[in-house]
Amino acid sequence: MKKKCLITGITGQDGSYLAELLLNKGYDVHGIIRRSSSINTSRLDHIYNNENLTLHYGDMSDSLSIDGIIQKVMPDEIYNLAAQSHVKVSFEIPEYTGQVDALGTLKLIEAVKKHTPKTKIYNATTSELYGKVQEIPQKETTPFYPRSPYGVAKLYSYWISKNYRESYDMFISNGILFNHESERRGETFVTRKITIALSKILDNTQDYISLGNLDAKRDWGYAPDYVDGMWRMLQIDKPDDFVLSTNETHSIREFIEESIKYCNDWIDEIRTSQTEKRFVKFDLEWIGSGEDEIGYCKNRKTPIIKIDKKYYRPAEVDLLIGDSTKAKDVLGWVAKTKFNELVKKMMIFDIREQLYKK
Repeated sequence: MKKKCLITGITGQDGSYLAELLLNKGYDVHGIIRRSSSINTSRLDHIYNNENLTLHYGDMSDSLSIDGIIQKVMPDEIYNLAAQSHVKVSFEIPEYTGQVDALGTLKLIEAVKKHTPKTKIYNATTSELYGKVQEIPQKETTPFYPRSPYGVAKLYSYWISKNYRESYDMFISNGILFNHESERRGETFVTRKITIALSKILDNTQDYISLGNLDAKRDWGYAPDYVDGMWRMLQIDKPDDFVLSTNETHSIREFIEESIKYCNDWIDEIRTSQTEKRFVKFDLEWIGSGEDEIGYCKNRKTPIIKIDKKYYRPAEVDLLIGDSTKAKDVLGWVAKTKFNELVKKMMIFDIREQLYKK
């Protein structure tokens, strides 16, 4: 019999990749989307008309809509991905972040307990739980120390899921996912902001990028790898909590440098295959320090990276690096895509989007 699943946050990066994966596995996929006056399903365009995909209007801050959807769909599996997931923004809208990321999880679990208590639930948490890290690398037993309203809200989400699992014998697994990016990453997230801006600078439609802390280090993986890990968490016999990570860390500065490398490689490639001469390679040099540091392009004689203190967080997280040994041993999951492959995928995608799909 075909399995039914429900994905909250289906219009996001992870939701769209997960929907693809589950459709390919033969699931009847249901997703929750928020009502909007503008089209917000662009990441689902290629599967929008699939007969096994059904979308429902709802909101994680509205318990009545969540309750009604659970009662209507009666899913075998739920993947709770919906969140206000931008860390910097969570400092500006902390109450909304708490309503959606923390209490939204509670409302979902309560609806499942009421209508479909045997449903398996995957709950998305975050490496931001570790914040001011107490151990390097971070694993499932590492103490939490969140440093943002987003991290604090996800801490509630993590513990309420664990509490209901232990109190009511519900199948709820927490995924503690380290940063995972892709061509579908939101344009305000730093990795995608970098690749889009560099493609525009290459095309002479933007002068420079403004960024915050260039030396913050993150464990960056590729989103399609990570949604496979989500699915695996619901296929085992007992619920548990798992870290998904690449077990490597790289700074934002390194992400910029790697992105520029692929810009320059692309220019070399296109010049050998076409008579295209208008693109100027990046010759990057770092000058200055702190808020006065710039990424100066010597051959262009202009800065292309500038620091703007408005992009600094009130409480910074300097280093995140995961240990996904448990996921490998129990789930058979490993991150397949290396850092350089991830950056190349994103950079080349945005170059093509900017230069050839205007």
